[in-house]
Amino acid sequence: MRDFIYYAPTKVLFGRGKEKLTGEILKGYGYGKVAIHFGQGSVRRSGLLDGIIDSLKEADIDHVLIGGVEPNPKFDFSVECAAICVHEEVDAILAVGGGSVIDSAKLIAAIVGNRETDPWKFFTKEAVPIGGLPLGVILTLAAAGSEMSASCVITNQKLGLKRGFTSEYNRPLFAIMDPELTFSVSPFQTACGVVDTLMHTIERYFQPEEEAELTHSISEALMRNVIEAGRKVMKDPCDYNSRATLMWASSLSHNGLTGAGKNEFLQLHQLEHELSGAYDEIAHAAGLSALFNGWAKHVYKADTGKFARFAINVWGSDRLGNDESTALDGIRRSVDYFEDVLKMPVDISELGVDPAKIDEMSMKCSNYGKRTLPGVMELNENDIREIFTASL
Repeated sequence: MRDFIYYAPTKVLFGRGKEKLTGEILKGYGYGKVAIHFGQGSVRRSGLLDGIIDSLKEADIDHVLIGGVEPNPKFDFSVECAAICVHEEVDAILAVGGGSVIDSAKLIAAIVGNRETDPWKFFTKEAVPIGGLPLGVILTLAAAGSEMSASCVITNQKLGLKRGFTSEYNRPLFAIMDPELTFSVSPFQTACGVVDTLMHTIERYFQPEEEAELTHSISEALMRNVIEAGRKVMKDPCDYNSRATLMWASSLSHNGLTGAGKNEFLQLHQLEHELSGAYDEIAHAAGLSALFNGWAKHVYKADTGKFARFAINVWGSDRLGNDESTALDGIRRSVDYFEDVLKMPVDISELGVDPAKIDEMSMKCSNYGKRTLPGVMELNENDIREIFTASL
C-alpha cells in the first residue's frame, strides 16, 4: 500500500428535507450574501430554488441568482459568472445541481480567490490556486461526486479542450444530499450517474497496487451496491433507499476513499474528455460507457488476475477455467449491464463520432506525444488511438 493523505473535509447533511436548513447552515458560517449557481432551470420548475431562497430570507442572508450552466460546463461562462460574484461582493457560492454546476462553481470560486491569475493556467498546471471563495452544494444528481472531490473539469470551447485541475480549495465546505431531489431525474441522466460512479471506482480499482486489500474490498462492495441500486431505480425511480445508495456512493467513489493507498489517476476519464471536448453534445458518462469495452479489452492482459477478481467479486461470475476467460466474462457482463439495464451506448459510433477525428483526439489526449497515461497499463498515443478505434 502506498503512503497517502486522506482528506475529506466536506460536511455532509444527508436525508429528506435537509435543503430546508440551507439558510441556517450558511448563517452558521457567518455569510451575509451568497451567489446561487444553477443550471438550465429545473430547480426553478421544481420549486427547489424558491424553497432555498425562502430559507435564506429566514436567516437574513442576501443572495444573487446566477443560472445557465450547461452540461460539460464552459470556461468562458464561469469567467463571466466570477465577474458577477466580484461585482456583487458575495461571501460564498451555493451550487444547486449536479457535477456540471458544481464544477462551474469551483472554477468561479478559484477565479474570485485568485484574481491576478489567468484561470486557464490552473488547467495547464502553470499555476495553482492559493485561495478560493467558499463553496456549498445542494446536490440534485448522483453522478460526478464533485460534491466531495478536489477536482474541477471544464470545457474550453475556444481551444476545443476539456481539462481538469485538482486543488484542496475546490472541496466544498458542505454538501446537502436529499435523495428525494433525484426522484425526478430522467432515466438517461440516472443511468449516466450510475456509469460515472462505477467508472470513478473501476479506474481506481485497476490501478496496479496489489497491497491495498482493504481499499480493493471497499471498492468491490461499493460497485456491487451501485449495480443493484441502478437496476432498481431504472424500474422504480422513486425507490428512496436505492436513490440514497446512489447518492452516497457517488460521493464515496470520488472523495479519495476508493483510491486510498493507490495511484488515483483516472485513465479512462482522460480518454473520454477528448470525446466530449470535441463533441459538446456527448454526455460525459455516455462517453465513458461507450469507451469502456475498447479500453478494458486493450488493457486487461496487463493484469488478467485483477480483471478476473473483478468478474467474480463484483459481477458474480464463475471462475471459467482460467483468469483470461473469467476476466473477459466480467468485461462482457459490464457491457451488457450498460447496454441492457441502463440503455447506455457501448460504442462511440452510437454517439456520432467521426472516425476521422480519432487521430486528432489521440494527439490531444497524449499532449502530442509528450505524455503517457498511467494505469493498469501505461497508454501512449498509439494505445489511445487503438482504443478509440476499437470503440467504434
